[in-house]
Amino acid sequence: MSVEELTTSDKKYIVSMRLNNKDRNGIQSVATRLFVRESELYRFAINTLLDRMKSLTDSGCTGSDLLPLFIEFREEFNENLGLKKQQLFKIVNTGNAHPDKFVGMADIELLVLSHPLLRQRLLQTPDALVYKDNDINRWLENYLMSKYQMTQFNDTNEFETPLEA
Repeated sequence: MSVEELTTSDKKYIVSMRLNNKDRNGIQSVATRLFVRESELYRFAINTLLDRMKSLTDSGCTGSDLLPLFIEFREEFNENLGLKKQQLFKIVNTGNAHPDKFVGMADIELLVLSHPLLRQRLLQTPDALVYKDNDINRWLENYLMSKYQMTQFNDTNEFETPLEA
């Protein structure tokens, strides 16, 4: 079922999830401050996340097309989902990936490394040294943007590729 089918349907589902006390208290606090029900805040959070991750719902979005998403959510994915490099490689490169969009395992691995290991790996990568930055996330982003010929974020927070001459 596509996202459009889910959003146009009036049918609603009850979903159960487990939260720790810190997260539950945070939701309650934010909902109270916004003068909304907790359920409205949950729906808002889910809709916002799904909108930001919409490239994963597009089967034509593969390879380097997915790098902006995984760069943006790198730390959150690592902390909360614990994706392994093999899983991420499969997610990024499986499907209708065009050979020009193939992302090598060495670059996939950069996305799952902790800050100290990422810094060390980037320091050992000659092509990445050109983009060295004190902000490790910006350094990684600039390196991958250049390597995969992506220029900058557009208004929808997706990378734009340079126009071909």
